[in-house]
Amino acid sequence: MSTDDLRLTSREMARFVTQGYLRFDSVVPPDLCQAAMDDFGSDSMSHSEYRMRPLTEVWNPESAMSKVFALPRIKAIIESLVGPSPLYDHHAVHTVGPRTQREENVHQDAEYDLRFEHFDIQVSFFAHEVTSDMGGTLFVPSSHFRRAHVFDLMRYQNIAGQLQTVCPAGTMVFWHHNLWHAARSNYTDRMRYMFKLRLNATVKQVLLWNTNDLRHPELAKTLQESFPWHGHESRREVMNRIRLWRALTGNKHFDLANWWGRVENQSERRASAVQCG
Repeated sequence: MSTDDLRLTSREMARFVTQGYLRFDSVVPPDLCQAAMDDFGSDSMSHSEYRMRPLTEVWNPESAMSKVFALPRIKAIIESLVGPSPLYDHHAVHTVGPRTQREENVHQDAEYDLRFEHFDIQVSFFAHEVTSDMGGTLFVPSSHFRRAHVFDLMRYQNIAGQLQTVCPAGTMVFWHHNLWHAARSNYTDRMRYMFKLRLNATVKQVLLWNTNDLRHPELAKTLQESFPWHGHESRREVMNRIRLWRALTGNKHFDLANWWGRVENQSERRASAVQCG
C-alpha cells in the first residue's frame, strides 16, 4: 500500500461503525466552496432523472459539484465506504432562512430500510462557515442502528450527546443513511445552506478502505465506546457494531469480550444439556 493512500484507515472505519458518521473540516478549498455557493438554487442543481446512474455522470465535468466530488481525498473517502463507482440516489440543497425558528424535527431519512450488512451514505457539504447560531445540522451519534417512526423522534428537541455542526467552510460529513439528524434554528441574518447527497454502493462493502492498521489495538476500544443516551442499552449497540464490523471485514468470527459468542453458542449448549440428561 502506498504511503499516499487517501482512503480511510481501519481506525476511521471503526469510528464510522460506532458513531455513524465521519467529519472532515475544510476538505473542500475556498474557490470550490464559492463556486458551489453560486450554483445553489440554480437549475443545474436539479438532477432527479439521474437516479441510479453513476455519480460521475450526474454533473457536467466543468461544474462546481463535479469538481468537488472529484477531489482525490473526497473520492477516496467515498470509495472506502461504498466503493469506487457509487450510484447517485438523490441530492438536495437544504436551507434555513434568516431569523427562522425550527420546531422539533429529529428524524431518520430511511427507517423503512431494513438492510443491516449494507448501507448507503449521505454526504453533507457545508460550503460556507456555520456558526453556533446559524442552525448547523444536528446529528445524534450512534443512532444509526435504531430504527424509529419519524413521529416518535420528532417530539424530541434535544437528546443527550447530540452534536450540532459548527464548522469552517468546506467541511463535509459522511454519514450512515439512518443516522438521526435535524436542522436547527437560524438566529442570524444570513441564509444557511447545506448540500446533501445520497450514494448507493455497487460493490460488496468489504475491506474497501486502507487496511494497514486492521489489527490496531484501538479498534476494540472504539467499537465499545458508550454514548450518554444509550443508557443500559449500550450493550445492544456494541453487538450491532460487532455484527457490522464482521460484515465489513469479512471476518465472521470477530468478537469483543464474547458478546456474540455466548449468543451463538446457545443452541449447542441446549443440545448438549439434553444429551447429558
